[in-house]
Amino acid sequence: MNTQQHIDYQRIERAIQFIEKKFQRQPALKDIAEAVNLSEFHFDRMFTKWAGTSPQRFMYFLSKEFAKKY
Repeated sequence: MNTQQHIDYQRIERAIQFIEKKFQRQPALKDIAEAVNLSEFHFDRMFTKWAGTSPQRFMYFLSKEFAKKY
C-alpha cells in the first residue's frame, strides 16, 4: 500500500466511525465528507471504492441492523 492509499484508507476508516456514531441522525453526505476533509463528490467515489457500497447504502444497512436489535 503506497502513501496515498494509506491516507485514503484512514479517511474511509474515520468516515465509517463517524457514520457508526451518528447513523441514527442520518448525517448528510456533506457532513460526512467535511469530517474527512473531502468534497462530497470525491468522498462518495472514494467510499464506494473502498467499502464496496455507497455511504447512503451503508447508513441504510446500519439503520436496518439497529432496528433488528431494538
